[in-house]
Amino acid sequence: MFRHNSSILHPTTFFLIGIPGLEKIHAWISFPFCTVYLMALLGNATILLVIKTEQTLREPMFYFLAVLSTIDLALSTTSVPRMLGVFWLEAHEINFGTCVTQMFLIHAFTGMEAEVLVAMAFDRYVAICAPLHYTTILTTRVLVGITICIVFRPVLFTFPMVYLVYRLPFCQAHVIAHSYCEHMGIAKLSCGNIRVNIIYGLFVVSLFLLNLVLIGISYVYILRAVFRLPSQDARIKALSTCGSHVAVLCVFYIPSVFSFLTHRFGQKIPRYIHILIANLYLVIPPSLNPIIYGVRTKQIRERVLHLFIEK
Repeated sequence: MFRHNSSILHPTTFFLIGIPGLEKIHAWISFPFCTVYLMALLGNATILLVIKTEQTLREPMFYFLAVLSTIDLALSTTSVPRMLGVFWLEAHEINFGTCVTQMFLIHAFTGMEAEVLVAMAFDRYVAICAPLHYTTILTTRVLVGITICIVFRPVLFTFPMVYLVYRLPFCQAHVIAHSYCEHMGIAKLSCGNIRVNIIYGLFVVSLFLLNLVLIGISYVYILRAVFRLPSQDARIKALSTCGSHVAVLCVFYIPSVFSFLTHRFGQKIPRYIHILIANLYLVIPPSLNPIIYGVRTKQIRERVLHLFIEK
């Protein structure tokens, strides 16, 4: 069960429990998770198809929406099939290397989602605060640079987690009280010192929350610019362009912040609540994001209706 690797003992496999305390109803829990996953696949694939085929949707806002949909597809596909394997097929065992890879991908894609939301906030800031310079500021070159930052910044900050896990010795414990692999869930099984893992985990969370602060600052400027507009209709129209982004922010950050707070300070909250929240945090945003933009964004809504009516 354990292998000796460069003077450090690593388990050959980990055992994913699923949702501790709710093992008897895993099969029932799996159906809503499967439904939400299919919604995420269909919704985000539709958004990508519409943006790709419709030549009028070439504004930076729709470019960032396409990036968001791509990340949502990757994030949900990295986590949900493994969950369903545990719930449906009793596929609890996962190879050590596979577990670390899943940990890396989940944290990296979550970071990318946070980054693209910052980029979308910047897009709304330029559109409302400097509308005459919108196309000259958000050029193709700038969009490529922002995309590189969206992808590589989370990857660079997630890679050290892989090293920090591989450096840990594991003695007997190999059971992860979760339905997928994540950094601290693995680290807590170690019989070594995990202080560095804890500190680095908090550092990454602080960067995650810093993105939320930057988004908040951008909306302070946006609101200031909106309330300086001469007419009420102009103010309402300007605010409505931000509605979808604000809704997506709430869907992404409220569960994540709640999950973090309950994990750190909610010792009296049952373990299965922690795990359910952590699972929902990975599946709910990818499924709701395309619905939010599909309903609230006129161009997307019209194109989606046209796509399905035409078929």
